[in-house]
Amino acid sequence: MKKIIIIAEAGVNHNGDIETAKELIDVAAAANVDYVKFQTFKANKLVTQNSKKADYQVENTNDNNSQFDMLKKLELTKQMHLDLIAHCKKRKVKFLSTGFDIDSLLFLKEIGIELAKVPSGELTNLPYLRAMAQNFKEIIVSTGMASMEEVVAAVNVILECGVLKENITVLHCNTLYYNVKQ
Repeated sequence: MKKIIIIAEAGVNHNGDIETAKELIDVAAAANVDYVKFQTFKANKLVTQNSKKADYQVENTNDNNSQFDMLKKLELTKQMHLDLIAHCKKRKVKFLSTGFDIDSLLFLKEIGIELAKVPSGELTNLPYLRAMAQNFKEIIVSTGMASMEEVVAAVNVILECGVLKENITVLHCNTLYYNVKQ
C-alpha cells in the first residue's frame, strides 16, 4: 500500500442480515474509513457439520448448535455481496471481504474485488496463498496467529507467485477472542 488506509471490520457482525450489514457500512462511512471488510466463505469449506463451537461462541450465541450451523447463518450470498458493494459505492467507501477458501477467493475476483486479505488462520495454507497471489495483485497479510518464520515464509510464497513486494502489506494483529462478563 502506498498510503495509510483505515479498514472497518464488519466481519460477520451482520448476523446474516443484509440490513444490519448495510447499517455497519453506514456507521463505517460516517467514520470516514477507506474500506468496510466483511468475510466470504461457505461453511462446508471451513468446518464439519458437527464441529463444536468454541466456549466464547457458545456464550455469545446462547445456544449449543454446531459451529457449522452458526457459520451457515453468517454466509453472504452472491446477491448480498452485490448489494453490499452497491451500498458501499453509494456511501463512498470501498468494499472488501476476506475469502476464507480458494473458491471464495475466486468468487471475490469474479465480482470485481481487487484487494485480497489473508486471514491469520490461513497464513500457513500454501495452496491458498498461491491461489491468492495468482489472482490478486495487491494483498494484505494478517499475522495474528503466526510466528515470524511463518510470516516470512508466507510473504516469500506470495513473492514467488509474482506479487510485487510493494503490493504486499503485512499487518501485525493480535488474535484473542473472549467474552467480557459484566
